[in-house]
Amino acid sequence: MSVPLRQVVKVGAYVVKQHLIGRKRYPLVLMLEPLFRCNLACAGCGKIAYPEHVLNQRLSVQECIDAAEECGAPIVSIPGGEPLLHKEMPQIVSELVRRRKFVYLCTNALLLKKRIDDYTPSPYLTFSVHLDGDRERHDEMVCQEGVFERAVEAVRLALAKGFRVTINCTLFEGESAQRVASFFDYVTKLGVEAITVSPGFSYEHAPRQDVFLARESVHGLYREIFALAKGRGWKFNHSSLYLDFLAGNQGYQCTPWGNPTRNVFGWQKPCYLLVGEGYAPTFKALMEETDWERYGTGRNRKCAQCMAHCGYEPTAVNDAFAHPVKAGWVALRGPRTAGPTAGEAPVSAKGVGA
Repeated sequence: MSVPLRQVVKVGAYVVKQHLIGRKRYPLVLMLEPLFRCNLACAGCGKIAYPEHVLNQRLSVQECIDAAEECGAPIVSIPGGEPLLHKEMPQIVSELVRRRKFVYLCTNALLLKKRIDDYTPSPYLTFSVHLDGDRERHDEMVCQEGVFERAVEAVRLALAKGFRVTINCTLFEGESAQRVASFFDYVTKLGVEAITVSPGFSYEHAPRQDVFLARESVHGLYREIFALAKGRGWKFNHSSLYLDFLAGNQGYQCTPWGNPTRNVFGWQKPCYLLVGEGYAPTFKALMEETDWERYGTGRNRKCAQCMAHCGYEPTAVNDAFAHPVKAGWVALRGPRTAGPTAGEAPVSAKGVGA
């Protein structure tokens, strides 16, 4: 794990507070989607399959601030669409940073060189740049040539200007562990703070349905990748137990309320990834009126193959809080890369705070 101490302390204090006050369900990261419009049409993305009038909608600065304050999570992730297309994004980020929220601005970086002077380096702001592998692999997955080179150029510029930069990498069918390892070496040498890596979620409306990994394949691929990690200096923007889960060594159920989503439709039920399940008018209504027991592996067919960090990272964080020695041991030694897998948690198992 590679997260600055300031962030670790603040988020840790927040989690401890939730347990002390007996809050059963609490958010860890607000997924703030102020628009769905994007300047790419990636093969594995199902977030932008909306009619033109929806793609033209935006959350206002005030709506974004209200969502952050209503939710109360210490971290705000701003995906999309492409957030840099939002004309008021600099004001949104500035207001969130002023409130000491840790903001991860997720971007494909095509507009980052043009817009970078609209932002100010801060320990509370991170550009999370989308790169799904090396030049050939990334350009294939975003369905456009030249995107990788433009993104890398923007990463170098952002680092030179003193911004925090992470890489957001999604793995799909057909990955080679050695190729992924070489990519991790490359971005590590660029000097990025850390890598976020997650298996792709099988969006129903994604342009291609043949690119998504099944759970069994995920375990094998991540074990092969982690087996190559020793001495290479990779840093991940994840808890040690989430990485161990990806390697098949932890049996978890997801915690959908851990990363609640606010977008142009309202508060999305039950999580960032599932669409068509309805929307709540307020965060309070989302938490109190969603039938959480309907979702998760073994409960809902849409969740069957999901291992995404937006659902399972909160579970891993809560497990680390309950079992710090286990979490520390995995952080020290790395995920186990051989032996039997843990299997799935019983469907009655709970996630964060339940």
